[in-house]
Amino acid sequence: MSLNSTVSQLQLRDGRQLSYQISGPAPKPSSSGPSDSIPTVLLSNSLCAPFHTWDHYVSILHGHKFRVIQYDQVGHGGSTVNSSEVDGTTFNSLANDVLQLLDALQVRKVHAWIGISMGAATGIYFCAQNPGRVERLVICDTISCSPNAIGIPDPFEARVAAARKDGHINDIVEQTIVRWFSEPWREMNEAEVQRMRNIMLKTQIEGFAACCRALQDKEFDLRPLAGKLGGAVEKVMLVVGENDANLPQTMAELREQIQAGFDSLGKGGKVRWAIIKGAGHVSVVDGLEEYSQHVTQFLEA
Repeated sequence: MSLNSTVSQLQLRDGRQLSYQISGPAPKPSSSGPSDSIPTVLLSNSLCAPFHTWDHYVSILHGHKFRVIQYDQVGHGGSTVNSSEVDGTTFNSLANDVLQLLDALQVRKVHAWIGISMGAATGIYFCAQNPGRVERLVICDTISCSPNAIGIPDPFEARVAAARKDGHINDIVEQTIVRWFSEPWREMNEAEVQRMRNIMLKTQIEGFAACCRALQDKEFDLRPLAGKLGGAVEKVMLVVGENDANLPQTMAELREQIQAGFDSLGKGGKVRWAIIKGAGHVSVVDGLEEYSQHVTQFLEA
């Protein structure tokens, strides 16, 4: 028996609507309360990428008998955004949105959180704030901190200003596709590029701005949280596209910090690492086959 995979809406405490979808094997009914009998994988998205980004990998997860929760962050896909709250968006607030979703769904423990880019950062914040709520964390293609926290040029402000000036997200989407995927891959995968373009164009300008604010926040810094993950989750895996700018180097440093935290608790060997050959920033798309081999193996280990 499978769960209904239609898109649903959850009204959050601040009045926003959070768009989500659950699919895969359904847990057995239990008179004693919610059931976690089917391992659940939660997928968390990158900036400008609603949850359908994951659809090819979701099919693979279903084949391995996982239940899957997908959701759209604020102002992405079917999730709404309060324009008055855009500047107050942080990774703490993004993590709290997911906490409200899991509580509403009565999901007490997630087998794995898989996040790409800002979805990975959200996962780190969530796990640090809610120890034991996630068993395994997969961190993919994320920066370690806000550019404003370390005094390097901030690319987000200009992008937000350009989108607001244009009154649409079209140019941002085209620029993002070029950054994420290499030219040879785009030329060989035109249908997949168009699928991604159609998905990304559903991002609202103020939703894009809100998530950029989280990335710009001077308090956004994964490094102080890295050492705490050993006490919050059972296992961690870091995945990065080979061609994703300098992230193979910076994520290797993040991995060392996470491993040190596990080692301090006598949990050595719990942090895995994979570089997806030829892939860019969203390696579940342009590196799907290798990505799924590494990550699915980690989920089942």
